[in-house]
Amino acid sequence: MRLGGRALAVVTEAVRGRSDKAVGEAFVAPARVLMFLAIAFPTVLILYMSVTSWTPGTGDQWWEAGRYWVGLDNFQDLLTSDSFYHALFRTLVVVVVAVTVESLLGFGLAMLFVRAFPMRSVFTLMFLLPMMVVPAVAGFIFVMLFQLNGPVNHILSAVLPGDVAIRWLTDPGVALYSVIIVDIWQWTPLMFLIFLSGLVSLPDDQLNAAKLLGAGPWFQLRTLVLPMMKPIILIAVIIRAVETFKIFDPAWILTKGGPGEASTTISVFFYRATFVESRWAYASAAAIIVVSAVSLVAWRAIRPIEGATEEALDESIVGEGPRPVVAVAGEGR
Repeated sequence: MRLGGRALAVVTEAVRGRSDKAVGEAFVAPARVLMFLAIAFPTVLILYMSVTSWTPGTGDQWWEAGRYWVGLDNFQDLLTSDSFYHALFRTLVVVVVAVTVESLLGFGLAMLFVRAFPMRSVFTLMFLLPMMVVPAVAGFIFVMLFQLNGPVNHILSAVLPGDVAIRWLTDPGVALYSVIIVDIWQWTPLMFLIFLSGLVSLPDDQLNAAKLLGAGPWFQLRTLVLPMMKPIILIAVIIRAVETFKIFDPAWILTKGGPGEASTTISVFFYRATFVESRWAYASAAAIIVVSAVSLVAWRAIRPIEGATEEALDESIVGEGPRPVVAVAGEGR
């Protein structure tokens, strides 16, 4: 007890006479230093590797990579590589298609589940199960489902005319969409959960008032629900876009990035360059380019989130919704 009292006295004496801001910065300084080191060391290491041709096969340690100095040759090779650009393009296709479908399905399901109905908790758990599956296991599941004589083609043959025999994993024009389907199946539940949480937290008084004054469901959705959900929707979409950009497990397990390079995403491109071709420095240069581009996009994406959040906070402080309820109801009649 005496030791604890002395420690408290020392801390009290140290912070006495200082502003709250200075005290707060002093307490968070160690965490900031650790975070800086955790980010700075890998960044400096990758920059160092990217201007060399070092690989573990050279027999030298990583800190001796300077012996294999090549300057900007790796960056020049990347910027003239069709494989690199094609991998980026395929990844963007996966991000756009998968995140769009996941957002629409997730929001639609959330709208259906926002009201209570019998066995809602059971159905909610069932919808969330795919999200709990390990991505590698999900890939193996769909490897079996997407076989030429597998369940998916049998089901399609039962509901469509003729004998459906889609080569999901070996057709260059279909393989990438197989990867997208796996991602949609596994991560739509996450969007559903985020949107459902947002819808449940919306203020009921404005929605009930609009309903009593004659506003229809579609008009409520367009003028009340969507504006209030805008910050949550933006955050969910950006989080999923960043995560989908790093997609690896389905593309590698289903097709190994093939056939050829038909489903090679940027993560598969990195894996092949590093562990298959043993071009570590080349992969480091590619990582710098991709991280720089993604960081720029993320920085631009933060702006609408901040604006939407500030707008929502201002509206909640003022006590008004996105639009006056009376005006909304009057237009919805």
